[in-house]
Amino acid sequence: MPYIHIRITDEGVTTEQKAELVARSTQMLVDVLGKNPNTTVVVIEEVPLENWGIGGELVSVRRMRERNTPSEG
Repeated sequence: MPYIHIRITDEGVTTEQKAELVARSTQMLVDVLGKNPNTTVVVIEEVPLENWGIGGELVSVRRMRERNTPSEG
């Protein structure tokens, strides 16, 4: 039984978007590995920004800085 675990930040992903992630991830295993879609499990885990870090800093801090930095162009 294939198992796919998707972790994303909790930034307002809709139910429709989650359904698309499940459908496409399942189809990928069908197409690439020939797996049975009826036995493929997909779990989506939403992680709070305060619990996710990139480049040595919390994503919540990074997002706040990006929002407060004027864009060029």
